[in-house]
Amino acid sequence: MKKTILLLFYIAFISCTNTTYDDIVAEKPSLVLKCNKAYEEDNIQKAKIGLEWTLSYMGASLPLNNTGVKVENNLIEIDFKKLGFNSNAIEKLEKLNEVIFTSEEYQVNNNIDLGRYVSLLFGASEHYYEITGVPYLLSEMLDNYQLNSERGYVNNSGVSFEHRLISFSEQEGFNQLFFCEEVDPETGIVIEYETVELMQNGQVRFGIYDKDGYRINSTDPLHSNAGKPAKCMWCHESGIQPLFSEQDDFEGFIPYLEFKDLLTDFKNSHKNLQNSLVDGVDYQETQQHTLTELIYISFMEPSAERLSLEWEMTVSEVENLLSGLPIHIHEEFFYLGDLYDREDVESFAPFSGLQVSSSVREESEAEVNYIN
Repeated sequence: MKKTILLLFYIAFISCTNTTYDDIVAEKPSLVLKCNKAYEEDNIQKAKIGLEWTLSYMGASLPLNNTGVKVENNLIEIDFKKLGFNSNAIEKLEKLNEVIFTSEEYQVNNNIDLGRYVSLLFGASEHYYEITGVPYLLSEMLDNYQLNSERGYVNNSGVSFEHRLISFSEQEGFNQLFFCEEVDPETGIVIEYETVELMQNGQVRFGIYDKDGYRINSTDPLHSNAGKPAKCMWCHESGIQPLFSEQDDFEGFIPYLEFKDLLTDFKNSHKNLQNSLVDGVDYQETQQHTLTELIYISFMEPSAERLSLEWEMTVSEVENLLSGLPIHIHEEFFYLGDLYDREDVESFAPFSGLQVSSSVREESEAEVNYIN
């Protein structure tokens, strides 16, 4: 009897020990971000809101009472498993985190610059695609929807230099696809494809595909000003865009005025759905998305004041170090002051950070991918 009891105790002990070990191995460290003030009105709470919008763009549902984003002084700690990401997104985010943890910046500071992180997350097209789940093949995307037989025709686009054929599925809650074919008006040949989908957290998800239906990082600037997914989001502002300019009517397509009204109805319906959500960002605060843009812009185009916080130097030391480098004023956010280009200053930093894509919004000469 004693032997039986001892055996059962031993089995229970081993089981308990193994479970605890597995839990420890599975536990991933939280990511710590450092907020470096970039302008007079900048503060940690604005940075937190801008980060939450970024996470929302990436698919996070952001539960109302979430504790996945914690703020202390000028640091933000993220626990991705508490933000409402699906399992695919968490897997991809953890792959990116593993690379970040091994960077010299993180090893030296025990954190990564918030602007660098947002630029890596949102400004690297492949990271955006993989985390949000945009399929690599256009055919796989289209298999998920039933497109309406009627289409719209746009021959006077404010974005594309070509004509656009717009197909769409019916809006069923947060479930709809807009499928755009960029067409040469002279030959009728399709040059590129773009997709806009509604996500369950209320955001829109963007995909760009080449003429053969393979996912690409940005539109071809010879044919379109649409740029990368981050620029799509900047323009769409989390919504369905209506028609801003008058279009011609084309036989076999929805008449212009009817199509304009239809898109406006879709936009309004989507906005009402967004405003009904309890979790997530506040879609009624229509300008909060700008806080995301300020995070990555002030990182990609930093001032000496921002760099002094980032590098822990005086402003004079930074200016002396960077003397001779060109400076500029941002055309929209002029209050950011005299700015450098991130590519110009990186080699002067006292530590090496992970390289980011050379542009967040536009086609990049250097496009990073640390996930695949």
